Amino acid sequence: MNDHDARWPEERFRQLRRQADPEIDKVVADYLQTQPDGRSALELVKGVIEELGRAKREARAPSGEPPASEIFDALDFAKELPEWGDDKELLAKGQAVFADYGLYQSAALFCKCLPMAYVEVSSAKVLAGVSNLATHSLTRRVAETGQMLVDVMGLKATDSLQPGRPGHTTAIGLRILHSFVRALVNERFGDHWDTERYGPPVNQELLLATIFDFSVVTWEALETMGVVLTDEQRAAHLYTWSVFGHLMGVDTCRDGPLTLADVEPVSLRLGRLYESSDEGRLLMAKLLAEMEAFMHLGWRKLPRSLVHWMFRDAAYGADRVPELLGVPRPAWWCTALFTVARAAHRHGRLAGPVDGLIRLLVRRVGRHVVVGLIDRHSGGQAPFRIPEELARAWRIRQSAAAVRTRAIRHRTRQRLRRGRAQEGPHP
Repeated sequence: MNDHDARWPEERFRQLRRQADPEIDKVVADYLQTQPDGRSALELVKGVIEELGRAKREARAPSGEPPASEIFDALDFAKELPEWGDDKELLAKGQAVFADYGLYQSAALFCKCLPMAYVEVSSAKVLAGVSNLATHSLTRRVAETGQMLVDVMGLKATDSLQPGRPGHTTAIGLRILHSFVRALVNERFGDHWDTERYGPPVNQELLLATIFDFSVVTWEALETMGVVLTDEQRAAHLYTWSVFGHLMGVDTCRDGPLTLADVEPVSLRLGRLYESSDEGRLLMAKLLAEMEAFMHLGWRKLPRSLVHWMFRDAAYGADRVPELLGVPRPAWWCTALFTVARAAHRHGRLAGPVDGLIRLLVRRVGRHVVVGLIDRHSGGQAPFRIPEELARAWRIRQSAAAVRTRAIRHRTRQRLRRGRAQEGPHP
Protein backbone atom coordinates (compact mmCIF):
# COMPACT_ATOMS: atom_id res chain seq x y z
CA MET A 1 0.00 0.00 0.00
CA ASN A 2 1.45 3.40 -0.99
CA ASP A 3 1.14 6.64 1.00
CA HIS A 4 -1.86 7.80 -1.05
CA ASP A 5 -3.75 4.57 -0.41
CA ALA A 6 -2.96 4.83 3.30
CA ARG A 7 -4.38 8.37 3.45
CA TRP A 8 -7.47 7.59 1.35
CA PRO A 9 -8.58 3.99 2.06
CA GLU A 10 -12.01 2.86 0.91
CA GLU A 11 -13.24 2.85 4.49
CA ARG A 12 -12.50 6.55 4.88
CA PHE A 13 -14.85 7.40 2.05
CA ARG A 14 -17.56 5.20 3.57
CA GLN A 15 -17.14 7.11 6.83
CA LEU A 16 -17.31 10.46 5.05
CA ARG A 17 -20.52 9.42 3.32
CA ARG A 18 -22.11 8.46 6.66
CA GLN A 19 -21.01 11.69 8.35
CA ALA A 20 -22.76 15.06 8.26
CA ASP A 21 -21.48 17.96 10.38
CA PRO A 22 -22.28 17.01 13.99
CA GLU A 23 -20.80 20.17 15.52
CA ILE A 24 -23.09 22.61 13.71
CA ASP A 25 -25.97 20.12 13.45
CA LYS A 26 -26.22 20.01 17.25
CA VAL A 27 -26.20 23.81 17.47
CA VAL A 28 -28.92 24.04 14.81
CA ALA A 29 -30.98 21.28 16.47
CA ASP A 30 -30.88 23.19 19.78
CA TYR A 31 -31.91 26.35 17.95
CA LEU A 32 -34.82 24.59 16.24
CA GLN A 33 -36.13 23.43 19.61
CA THR A 34 -36.42 27.06 20.75
CA GLN A 35 -38.63 28.04 17.81
CA PRO A 36 -42.42 28.49 18.22
CA ASP A 37 -44.60 25.55 17.27
CA GLY A 38 -45.65 25.62 13.66
CA ARG A 39 -42.50 27.28 12.34
CA SER A 40 -41.21 24.77 9.81
CA ALA A 41 -37.69 23.97 8.69
CA LEU A 42 -38.64 25.37 5.27
CA GLU A 43 -39.43 28.77 6.80
CA LEU A 44 -36.10 28.69 8.61
CA VAL A 45 -34.19 27.78 5.43
CA LYS A 46 -35.77 30.78 3.72
CA GLY A 47 -34.80 32.88 6.70
CA VAL A 48 -31.18 31.72 6.53
CA ILE A 49 -31.02 32.51 2.81
CA GLU A 50 -32.41 36.00 3.43
CA GLU A 51 -30.05 36.68 6.33
CA LEU A 52 -27.07 35.36 4.43
CA GLY A 53 -27.88 37.75 1.59
CA ARG A 54 -28.03 40.69 4.00
CA ALA A 55 -24.85 39.65 5.77
CA LYS A 56 -22.93 39.35 2.49
CA ARG A 57 -24.13 42.75 1.30
CA GLU A 58 -22.92 44.28 4.56
CA ALA A 59 -19.59 42.44 4.28
CA ARG A 60 -19.03 43.77 0.75
CA ALA A 61 -20.04 47.37 1.52
CA PRO A 62 -20.21 48.10 5.28
CA SER A 63 -22.89 50.63 6.10
CA GLY A 64 -21.88 51.14 9.70
CA GLU A 65 -25.13 49.58 10.86
CA PRO A 66 -25.15 46.00 12.14
CA PRO A 67 -27.17 43.80 9.78
CA ALA A 68 -30.19 41.98 11.11
CA SER A 69 -28.96 38.48 11.85
CA GLU A 70 -31.35 36.69 14.16
CA ILE A 71 -30.25 33.22 13.13
CA PHE A 72 -26.54 34.04 12.86
CA ASP A 73 -26.53 35.66 16.31
CA ALA A 74 -28.59 32.88 17.87
CA LEU A 75 -26.18 30.25 16.57
CA ASP A 76 -23.10 32.30 17.50
CA PHE A 77 -20.92 30.20 15.25
CA ALA A 78 -18.18 32.42 13.81
CA LYS A 79 -14.72 30.94 13.33
CA GLU A 80 -11.22 32.28 12.99
CA LEU A 81 -8.95 30.98 10.26
CA PRO A 82 -7.04 27.83 11.26
CA GLU A 83 -3.36 28.25 12.19
CA TRP A 84 -2.35 26.63 8.92
CA GLY A 85 -4.77 28.76 6.88
CA ASP A 86 -3.39 32.28 7.21
CA ASP A 87 -0.60 32.22 4.63
CA LYS A 88 -1.37 35.49 2.84
CA GLU A 89 1.10 34.80 0.03
CA LEU A 90 -0.51 31.46 -0.80
CA LEU A 91 -4.01 32.94 -0.52
CA ALA A 92 -3.05 35.74 -2.89
CA LYS A 93 -1.65 33.26 -5.42
CA GLY A 94 -4.76 31.10 -5.15
CA GLN A 95 -7.10 34.05 -5.69
CA ALA A 96 -4.97 35.26 -8.61
CA VAL A 97 -5.94 32.13 -10.54
CA PHE A 98 -9.48 33.48 -10.68
CA ALA A 99 -8.47 37.10 -11.20
CA ASP A 100 -6.29 36.12 -14.17
CA TYR A 101 -8.65 33.61 -15.79
CA GLY A 102 -12.06 34.67 -14.51
CA LEU A 103 -14.08 34.38 -17.72
CA TYR A 104 -12.58 30.97 -18.43
CA GLN A 105 -13.53 29.88 -14.91
CA SER A 106 -17.06 31.23 -15.37
CA ALA A 107 -17.41 29.01 -18.44
CA ALA A 108 -15.84 26.11 -16.51
CA LEU A 109 -18.28 26.56 -13.63
CA PHE A 110 -21.34 26.25 -15.83
CA CYS A 111 -20.04 23.83 -18.44
CA LYS A 112 -18.18 21.39 -16.18
CA CYS A 113 -18.23 22.04 -12.41
CA LEU A 114 -22.00 22.22 -11.97
CA PRO A 115 -22.67 19.23 -14.26
CA MET A 116 -20.23 17.24 -12.09
CA ALA A 117 -22.45 18.01 -9.09
CA TYR A 118 -25.55 16.92 -11.00
CA VAL A 119 -24.28 13.38 -11.69
CA GLU A 120 -24.11 12.58 -7.97
CA VAL A 121 -27.65 11.42 -7.25
CA SER A 122 -28.10 12.56 -3.65
CA SER A 123 -26.59 15.96 -4.47
CA ALA A 124 -28.97 16.33 -7.42
CA LYS A 125 -31.95 15.36 -5.27
CA VAL A 126 -31.09 17.98 -2.65
CA LEU A 127 -30.34 20.69 -5.20
CA ALA A 128 -33.52 20.06 -7.17
CA GLY A 129 -35.85 19.56 -4.22
CA VAL A 130 -34.65 22.07 -1.67
CA SER A 131 -33.76 24.85 -4.13
CA ASN A 132 -37.23 24.67 -5.63
CA LEU A 133 -38.92 24.64 -2.23
CA ALA A 134 -36.87 27.46 -0.74
CA THR A 135 -36.62 29.85 -3.68
CA HIS A 136 -39.07 28.50 -6.31
CA SER A 137 -36.16 28.81 -8.74
CA LEU A 138 -33.64 26.14 -9.62
CA THR A 139 -31.51 28.73 -11.38
CA ARG A 140 -31.45 31.06 -8.34
CA ARG A 141 -29.13 28.51 -6.74
CA VAL A 142 -26.87 28.73 -9.80
CA ALA A 143 -26.55 32.50 -9.31
CA GLU A 144 -25.73 31.99 -5.63
CA THR A 145 -22.98 29.53 -6.60
CA GLY A 146 -21.51 32.06 -9.01
CA GLN A 147 -21.64 34.74 -6.32
CA MET A 148 -19.83 32.42 -3.91
CA LEU A 149 -17.03 31.99 -6.45
CA VAL A 150 -16.69 35.77 -6.80
CA ASP A 151 -16.81 36.41 -3.04
CA VAL A 152 -14.13 33.83 -2.26
CA MET A 153 -11.84 34.25 -5.24
CA GLY A 154 -12.72 37.38 -7.18
CA LEU A 155 -11.91 40.22 -4.82
CA LYS A 156 -8.09 40.25 -5.03
CA ALA A 157 -8.01 40.65 -1.26
CA THR A 158 -6.48 37.99 0.98
CA ASP A 159 -8.63 39.22 3.85
CA SER A 160 -11.84 38.11 2.12
CA LEU A 161 -11.69 34.93 4.21
CA GLN A 162 -11.20 36.84 7.47
CA PRO A 163 -14.16 37.10 9.89
CA GLY A 164 -16.67 39.69 8.74
CA ARG A 165 -15.46 39.67 5.14
CA PRO A 166 -17.46 38.27 2.15
CA GLY A 167 -15.67 34.93 1.73
CA HIS A 168 -15.78 34.14 5.44
CA THR A 169 -19.43 35.18 5.74
CA THR A 170 -20.28 32.98 2.75
CA ALA A 171 -18.49 29.95 4.23
CA ILE A 172 -20.11 30.23 7.66
CA GLY A 173 -23.49 30.98 6.10
CA LEU A 174 -23.26 27.91 3.86
CA ARG A 175 -22.32 25.73 6.82
CA ILE A 176 -25.40 26.92 8.69
CA LEU A 177 -27.58 26.61 5.57
CA HIS A 178 -26.43 23.03 4.93
CA SER A 179 -27.47 22.08 8.44
CA PHE A 180 -30.93 23.61 7.97
CA VAL A 181 -31.16 21.78 4.63
CA ARG A 182 -30.53 18.48 6.41
CA ALA A 183 -33.34 19.37 8.82
CA LEU A 184 -35.62 20.28 5.91
CA VAL A 185 -34.92 17.03 4.05
CA ASN A 186 -35.66 15.10 7.23
CA GLU A 187 -38.92 17.01 7.69
CA ARG A 188 -40.15 16.85 4.10
CA PHE A 189 -38.52 13.75 2.62
CA GLY A 190 -37.40 11.73 5.64
CA ASP A 191 -39.67 8.76 4.83
CA HIS A 192 -38.25 8.53 1.30
CA TRP A 193 -34.60 9.41 1.83
CA ASP A 194 -32.38 6.33 1.43
CA THR A 195 -29.82 7.00 4.17
CA GLU A 196 -28.20 3.60 3.71
CA ARG A 197 -27.43 4.40 0.07
CA TYR A 198 -26.89 8.16 0.14
CA GLY A 199 -25.86 8.89 3.70
CA PRO A 200 -27.21 12.08 5.29
CA PRO A 201 -27.91 14.99 2.93
CA VAL A 202 -24.91 17.20 2.21
CA ASN A 203 -22.60 14.66 3.79
CA GLN A 204 -18.84 14.96 4.12
CA GLU A 205 -18.09 12.99 0.97
CA LEU A 206 -20.19 15.45 -1.04
CA LEU A 207 -18.55 18.42 0.66
CA LEU A 208 -15.14 17.05 -0.34
CA ALA A 209 -16.44 16.61 -3.90
CA THR A 210 -17.58 20.24 -3.86
CA ILE A 211 -14.08 21.46 -2.98
CA PHE A 212 -12.71 19.33 -5.83
CA ASP A 213 -15.32 20.70 -8.26
CA PHE A 214 -14.17 24.26 -7.61
CA SER A 215 -10.47 23.42 -7.76
CA VAL A 216 -9.37 20.23 -9.52
CA VAL A 217 -12.28 20.08 -11.98
CA THR A 218 -11.69 23.75 -12.80
CA TRP A 219 -8.01 23.07 -13.63
CA GLU A 220 -9.04 20.24 -15.93
CA ALA A 221 -11.53 22.51 -17.70
CA LEU A 222 -8.95 25.29 -18.03
CA GLU A 223 -6.47 22.85 -19.53
CA THR A 224 -9.06 21.79 -22.10
CA MET A 225 -9.36 25.49 -22.99
CA GLY A 226 -5.60 25.77 -23.44
CA VAL A 227 -4.88 27.42 -20.08
CA VAL A 228 -2.39 25.21 -18.23
CA LEU A 229 -1.69 26.16 -14.62
CA THR A 230 1.66 25.52 -13.00
CA ASP A 231 1.92 23.18 -10.01
CA GLU A 232 2.56 26.25 -7.87
CA GLN A 233 -0.69 27.85 -9.06
CA ARG A 234 -2.66 24.64 -8.52
CA ALA A 235 -1.27 24.13 -5.03
CA ALA A 236 -2.11 27.71 -4.03
CA HIS A 237 -5.60 27.48 -5.55
CA LEU A 238 -6.29 24.22 -3.70
CA TYR A 239 -4.90 25.74 -0.50
CA THR A 240 -7.32 28.69 -0.75
CA TRP A 241 -10.31 26.40 -1.33
CA SER A 242 -9.12 24.24 1.59
CA VAL A 243 -9.25 27.26 3.91
CA PHE A 244 -12.78 27.94 2.67
CA GLY A 245 -13.59 24.26 3.18
CA HIS A 246 -12.33 24.38 6.75
CA LEU A 247 -14.64 27.31 7.51
CA MET A 248 -17.50 25.50 5.77
CA GLY A 249 -17.07 22.44 7.99
CA VAL A 250 -15.40 20.08 5.50
CA ASP A 251 -13.88 17.34 7.66
CA THR A 252 -10.99 16.61 5.27
CA CYS A 253 -9.91 20.26 5.62
CA ARG A 254 -10.16 20.28 9.40
CA ASP A 255 -6.50 19.77 10.30
CA GLY A 256 -4.69 20.93 7.17
CA PRO A 257 -5.08 21.79 3.50
CA LEU A 258 -5.59 19.35 0.68
CA THR A 259 -2.48 18.97 -1.48
CA LEU A 260 -1.64 17.94 -5.03
CA ALA A 261 -0.80 14.48 -3.70
CA ASP A 262 -4.49 14.05 -2.81
CA VAL A 263 -5.79 14.81 -6.30
CA GLU A 264 -5.47 11.43 -7.98
CA PRO A 265 -6.72 9.11 -5.18
CA VAL A 266 -9.70 11.37 -4.37
CA SER A 267 -10.61 11.91 -8.03
CA LEU A 268 -10.50 8.15 -8.61
CA ARG A 269 -12.92 7.55 -5.75
CA LEU A 270 -15.30 10.38 -6.63
CA GLY A 271 -15.51 9.07 -10.19
CA ARG A 272 -17.43 6.08 -8.86
CA LEU A 273 -20.33 8.30 -7.78
CA TYR A 274 -21.47 9.29 -11.28
CA GLU A 275 -25.05 8.24 -12.04
CA SER A 276 -27.98 9.41 -14.11
CA SER A 277 -31.12 10.61 -12.33
CA ASP A 278 -34.30 12.49 -13.19
CA GLU A 279 -33.22 15.30 -10.87
CA GLY A 280 -29.77 15.54 -12.43
CA ARG A 281 -31.21 15.69 -15.95
CA LEU A 282 -33.72 18.34 -14.86
CA LEU A 283 -30.99 20.48 -13.30
CA MET A 284 -28.85 20.17 -16.43
CA ALA A 285 -31.75 21.12 -18.68
CA LYS A 286 -32.51 24.17 -16.51
CA LEU A 287 -28.85 25.18 -16.50
CA LEU A 288 -28.59 24.96 -20.28
CA ALA A 289 -31.83 26.89 -20.72
CA GLU A 290 -30.44 29.62 -18.46
CA MET A 291 -27.16 29.85 -20.38
CA GLU A 292 -28.58 29.51 -23.88
CA ALA A 293 -31.32 32.09 -23.36
CA PHE A 294 -28.68 34.81 -23.10
CA MET A 295 -26.60 33.77 -26.11
CA HIS A 296 -26.70 36.02 -29.15
CA LEU A 297 -28.61 34.85 -32.22
CA GLY A 298 -26.74 32.07 -33.94
CA TRP A 299 -24.82 31.14 -30.77
CA ARG A 300 -27.59 29.45 -28.76
CA LYS A 301 -26.09 25.95 -28.94
CA LEU A 302 -22.60 27.06 -27.96
CA PRO A 303 -22.99 26.23 -24.20
CA ARG A 304 -24.15 22.63 -24.83
CA SER A 305 -21.35 22.25 -27.35
CA LEU A 306 -18.78 23.37 -24.79
CA VAL A 307 -20.18 20.92 -22.24
CA HIS A 308 -19.53 18.06 -24.68
CA TRP A 309 -16.09 19.44 -25.49
CA MET A 310 -14.99 19.87 -21.87
CA PHE A 311 -15.92 16.30 -20.97
CA ARG A 312 -14.39 14.69 -24.05
CA ASP A 313 -11.58 12.34 -22.96
CA ALA A 314 -12.11 13.37 -19.30
CA ALA A 315 -10.49 11.05 -16.76
CA TYR A 316 -12.00 8.95 -13.96
CA GLY A 317 -15.17 8.17 -15.93
CA ALA A 318 -16.22 11.81 -16.24
CA ASP A 319 -16.38 11.47 -20.04
CA ARG A 320 -19.84 9.88 -19.47
CA VAL A 321 -21.29 12.98 -17.77
CA PRO A 322 -22.99 14.58 -20.83
CA GLU A 323 -24.70 11.29 -21.65
CA LEU A 324 -25.77 10.71 -18.04
CA LEU A 325 -27.29 14.20 -17.90
CA GLY A 326 -28.97 14.02 -21.32
CA VAL A 327 -27.08 16.99 -22.73
CA PRO A 328 -28.39 17.61 -26.29
CA ARG A 329 -26.06 17.11 -29.22
CA PRO A 330 -23.63 19.95 -29.95
CA ALA A 331 -24.01 22.35 -32.84
CA TRP A 332 -22.69 20.88 -36.08
CA TRP A 333 -20.23 23.72 -36.55
CA CYS A 334 -18.81 23.21 -33.04
CA THR A 335 -18.34 19.51 -33.75
CA ALA A 336 -16.45 20.42 -36.92
CA LEU A 337 -14.34 23.01 -35.08
CA PHE A 338 -13.38 20.63 -32.31
CA THR A 339 -12.50 17.94 -34.86
CA VAL A 340 -10.20 20.43 -36.60
CA ALA A 341 -8.69 21.37 -33.23
CA ARG A 342 -7.84 17.75 -32.43
CA ALA A 343 -6.32 17.28 -35.89
CA ALA A 344 -4.35 20.53 -35.53
CA HIS A 345 -2.85 19.33 -32.27
CA ARG A 346 -1.78 16.06 -33.87
CA HIS A 347 0.03 17.90 -36.66
CA GLY A 348 1.11 20.91 -34.60
CA ARG A 349 1.11 23.64 -37.27
CA LEU A 350 -2.42 25.03 -36.81
CA ALA A 351 -2.81 24.35 -33.10
CA GLY A 352 -2.12 27.96 -32.07
CA PRO A 353 -4.70 29.71 -34.30
CA VAL A 354 -7.40 27.08 -33.68
CA ASP A 355 -6.85 27.16 -29.91
CA GLY A 356 -7.10 30.95 -30.03
CA LEU A 357 -10.48 30.73 -31.74
CA ILE A 358 -11.76 28.21 -29.19
CA ARG A 359 -10.55 30.36 -26.28
CA LEU A 360 -12.42 33.30 -27.85
CA LEU A 361 -15.62 31.20 -27.87
CA VAL A 362 -15.03 30.16 -24.26
CA ARG A 363 -14.56 33.76 -23.13
CA ARG A 364 -17.73 34.69 -25.01
CA VAL A 365 -19.71 32.03 -23.14
CA GLY A 366 -18.18 33.04 -19.82
CA ARG A 367 -19.01 36.69 -20.38
CA HIS A 368 -22.59 36.03 -21.54
CA VAL A 369 -23.21 33.74 -18.56
CA VAL A 370 -22.03 36.41 -16.10
CA VAL A 371 -24.09 39.08 -17.89
CA GLY A 372 -27.12 36.78 -17.83
CA LEU A 373 -26.82 36.21 -14.07
CA ILE A 374 -26.51 39.95 -13.44
CA ASP A 375 -29.55 40.70 -15.61
CA ARG A 376 -31.75 37.95 -14.21
CA HIS A 377 -30.66 37.93 -10.58
CA SER A 378 -29.42 41.42 -9.73
CA GLY A 379 -32.52 42.01 -7.58
CA GLY A 380 -34.05 40.02 -4.75
CA GLN A 381 -32.80 38.94 -1.36
CA ALA A 382 -29.36 37.77 -2.52
CA PRO A 383 -28.51 39.76 -5.67
CA PHE A 384 -25.76 38.62 -8.00
CA ARG A 385 -23.10 41.32 -8.32
CA ILE A 386 -19.42 41.35 -9.21
CA PRO A 387 -16.82 43.88 -8.05
CA GLU A 388 -16.44 46.91 -10.29
CA GLU A 389 -12.78 46.07 -10.89
CA LEU A 390 -13.76 42.73 -12.43
CA ALA A 391 -16.71 44.27 -14.26
CA ARG A 392 -14.41 46.77 -15.96
CA ALA A 393 -11.87 44.08 -16.86
CA TRP A 394 -14.62 41.92 -18.36
CA ARG A 395 -16.36 44.89 -20.02
CA ILE A 396 -19.63 44.27 -18.21
CA ARG A 397 -21.91 47.14 -17.25
CA GLN A 398 -24.06 46.59 -14.16
CA SER A 399 -26.05 49.86 -14.06
CA ALA A 400 -29.84 49.76 -14.09
CA ALA A 401 -29.86 51.34 -17.55
CA ALA A 402 -27.47 48.71 -18.93
CA VAL A 403 -29.60 45.91 -17.45
CA ARG A 404 -32.76 47.39 -19.02
CA THR A 405 -31.08 47.74 -22.42
CA ARG A 406 -29.90 44.14 -22.37
CA ALA A 407 -33.37 43.03 -21.29
CA ILE A 408 -34.85 44.62 -24.41
CA ARG A 409 -32.30 42.84 -26.59
CA HIS A 410 -32.99 39.57 -24.76
CA ARG A 411 -36.76 39.84 -25.32
CA THR A 412 -36.16 40.62 -29.00
CA ARG A 413 -33.99 37.54 -29.41
CA GLN A 414 -36.57 35.40 -27.63
CA ARG A 415 -39.36 36.62 -29.93
CA LEU A 416 -37.27 35.91 -33.00
CA ARG A 417 -36.43 32.43 -31.73
CA ARG A 418 -40.08 31.66 -30.98
CA GLY A 419 -41.02 32.87 -34.44
CA ARG A 420 -38.48 30.60 -36.07
CA ALA A 421 -39.60 27.65 -33.94
CA GLN A 422 -43.23 28.19 -34.98
CA GLU A 423 -42.26 28.36 -38.66
CA GLY A 424 -40.59 24.98 -38.39
CA PRO A 425 -37.92 23.64 -40.74
CA HIS A 426 -37.97 24.93 -44.30
CA PRO A 427 -38.44 22.38 -47.08
